[in-house]
Amino acid sequence: MPEKMMIVDAVRKVRRAEGPATIMAIGTATPPNCIDQSTYPEYYFRVTNTEHKTELKEKFRHICDKSMIKKRYLYLTEEILKENPNVCEYMAPSLDARQDILVVEVPKLGKEAAMSAIKEWGQPKSKITHLVFCTTSGLDMPGADYQLTMLLGLNPSIKRFMMYQQGCAAGGTVLRIAKDLAENNQGARVLVVCSEITVSIFRGPSETHIDSLVGQVLFGDGAAAVIVGSDPEPGIEKPLFELEFAAQTILPDSAGTIELHLREAGLTFHLSKDVPSIISKNIEQSLREAFQPLGISDWNSIFWIAHPGGPAILDQIEAKLGLEPEKLRAARHVLSEYGNLTSACVLFILDEMRKKSAQDGHKTTGEGLEWGVLFGFGPGLTVETLVLRSVST
Repeated sequence: MPEKMMIVDAVRKVRRAEGPATIMAIGTATPPNCIDQSTYPEYYFRVTNTEHKTELKEKFRHICDKSMIKKRYLYLTEEILKENPNVCEYMAPSLDARQDILVVEVPKLGKEAAMSAIKEWGQPKSKITHLVFCTTSGLDMPGADYQLTMLLGLNPSIKRFMMYQQGCAAGGTVLRIAKDLAENNQGARVLVVCSEITVSIFRGPSETHIDSLVGQVLFGDGAAAVIVGSDPEPGIEKPLFELEFAAQTILPDSAGTIELHLREAGLTFHLSKDVPSIISKNIEQSLREAFQPLGISDWNSIFWIAHPGGPAILDQIEAKLGLEPEKLRAARHVLSEYGNLTSACVLFILDEMRKKSAQDGHKTTGEGLEWGVLFGFGPGLTVETLVLRSVST
C-alpha cells in the first residue's frame, strides 16, 4: 500500500469511536393545549360545523372509546380553527394556511424538547457536532434543521441532516442514523429531534373516508430530543441506553397499507385495517434476525419499546408473541397520555421507561432488564428494529 494511503487508512481508523453509540439524555415537549378524549367528539363536530351528522358523530365516539387514549396535546385551538375555516373542511384547499403554521411551530416545539435534553446532558451546546431533525409536516427550505440551529444558537458549522415525510417509523430511523454518525466520528455528539404537529392532517369528517376519522382520533402533537454519542466521558456524561444493532425492512405484501399524500387540502392518509395483522405476522422474523447473535429467543426476557400506532397493533403483537402484559406497559402508557406522536412516540416511550425504572428502584434503565428492542412501524409498510442495552444505574 502506498505510504499516503497508509496514512489515510490510519487516520480513518483513529477517527472512529471505540464503543457503541449511547443515548445520553432525553427531552420531551408538548403544546399547552390538552384535550380530553372523552369530550373530543362533541368538540370535533362543533369546530368542523358538522353537528348535524349525528350518526357519524356516534361512530366517531365509538372509535374514541376504543382508542385507549385518555388525552392528547394539540397545537390547534378553537380560536386558530375559527381563523382558518378551510382547515375544518374535509378537503378544502388549505395547504398555505397549514404551512404558515407548521414552518414556524415545528422547529419551535423541537427547540423546547432539545433544550430539555441538552440541560439533562449537562454539556455546552457547542459540543454538539451533528443535528438530525425529523418531522412529517411543514416541508420548507431552508428546513426545520436550519431553523432549529438558529433558534438554539448552535455552531453554524454543525453537520445537519433533515428528514421530512417519514411517518411513524422514523423514531427508529433517526436513532439508526445517529448510531452510524456517533460510531464513525470519534467525539461526535448528535442532537436528534423529532417534532410532530398534526396541523397537516386535521380536517372535518367524511362518511366515506373512515380511516381519516381514525386519524383524527389517534394522533397527537409532541416533540422529543435525544443526545447520542459514543465513548461517554466518565463522571461527566451518563449513558441511558446503548444502541447495539439497527435494521430496516419493508414487510412483504404490505404495499398500500399506509399511505400519505401531500395535496392542496393538506396531508391525506390511508390506514388499512390489515396493518396490525401484517405487523404481528412478521414481527418475530425481525426479532430473530436482531437477537440471534446474542442467543436470545425468549421475548419476555427483554424490555420493549414498540411504536403504539394504535391499540390493535399492541394487542396483536402481544398475542402473537405471548408477551406478558407488563412488556408493553410503557407503550400503552404513552398512547394513553399522548396519543400516537408519530416519529416522536418511541422516544417518549424510552423516556417513560427510564423514569419508571428509576421510580421503581430497578438496577437498569430497562426496568431491570439488560437487553431490549425498539420497533418503529410506518408507511411502506416499513419496520425499524433496534437492539438496545440498558445501562446500570
